[in-house]
Amino acid sequence: MTDRTSRAVVLERFGAPLALREFPLPTAPPGGMVVASRYGGVCGTDLHLGQGHLDVPLPLVLGHEGLGTVHELADGVRLDSQGTPLAVGDTVMWASSIACGSCVPCATHLEPTLCERRRTYGVNRPATGPAPLAGSWAEHIELAPGTTVIRLPDGVDARTAMSLACAGPTMAHAFERRPVRLGETVVVQGSGPVGLAAAAMAHLAGARRVIVAGGPAGRLRLAAELGIGTDHVDVVGAADQESALAEVLDRTGGRGADLVVECTGVPAAVGQGLGLARRGGSYLVVGQYTDSGDALINPHQIVHRQLDVVGSWAFTGAHLARYVALLPDLGARFELGRLVTTYPLGDCASALRDVADGTALKAVLVS
Repeated sequence: MTDRTSRAVVLERFGAPLALREFPLPTAPPGGMVVASRYGGVCGTDLHLGQGHLDVPLPLVLGHEGLGTVHELADGVRLDSQGTPLAVGDTVMWASSIACGSCVPCATHLEPTLCERRRTYGVNRPATGPAPLAGSWAEHIELAPGTTVIRLPDGVDARTAMSLACAGPTMAHAFERRPVRLGETVVVQGSGPVGLAAAAMAHLAGARRVIVAGGPAGRLRLAAELGIGTDHVDVVGAADQESALAEVLDRTGGRGADLVVECTGVPAAVGQGLGLARRGGSYLVVGQYTDSGDALINPHQIVHRQLDVVGSWAFTGAHLARYVALLPDLGARFELGRLVTTYPLGDCASALRDVADGTALKAVLVS
């Protein structure tokens, strides 16, 4: 890279190896900024994008979660989205998407996560467009006007912030859809970043018991060491999955959880989760972000248990703001930096491989 270029990881063809390419270093667009992207998180969604599970434009600079330092501000840009003074060199995070504000979901239904024209960094902003550096898997990212940009609070470690960079805001939105109530028993299906974000936030919200049902065993051991979850059941590695699910149910007291949160992304988990909720309880489905296929469920479980079944899709800049505001409390209670494994930008293939096989809980590319 020269002082006038910036390297970035590009998805050029579905199912093909990613490419490391150089792009001209942009100037800050009117009303926006250029950020030196120090960290680019690897999300399970990135695996699905590479496999063509979502209809996205190619070529594409990947990375929808990131953290970096302000490289250049456009004239007149002096504050972050919370009104905090912002200067070159400040550490910031940014929301992954910008809602249009004028489509029916935005303007009529007040549901910006369902925006029909949502522009998402690292997902639907092609490298052939006017701003090719529009993903965090790059040495620089061009942030358009309207992006929610938040200065990281003093004293918050960057690895801590990146540990749940996408999962944290995702769960901030999900728990808005169905909040955790004081004293509840919560079962979290899944022990990846979204599952651990759900469990950690359930603790902060006042849950009495938080049962993490996931795997592999190493992830559950780490969660237990960090105090994320009061109980941990290995469902993934169990020789008899039905027995493992029965153990989860037993740890709720036998009646089921007040709230079950699905964070696996595995369609079969949905039918299992319905059976883990108590009668009159709630089932919050978060993990099915990309279409991984159908699953058989028994609708009688919904009716007989009189369940509230709620879905939650993505997050907005407001939810990122809530996550960042929680970081001092999350970081003080849980050693979240231990969830992170870092990789050089040029070794993105190893990061994706380790995410796919479960070796890395939270892989982060470092520029």
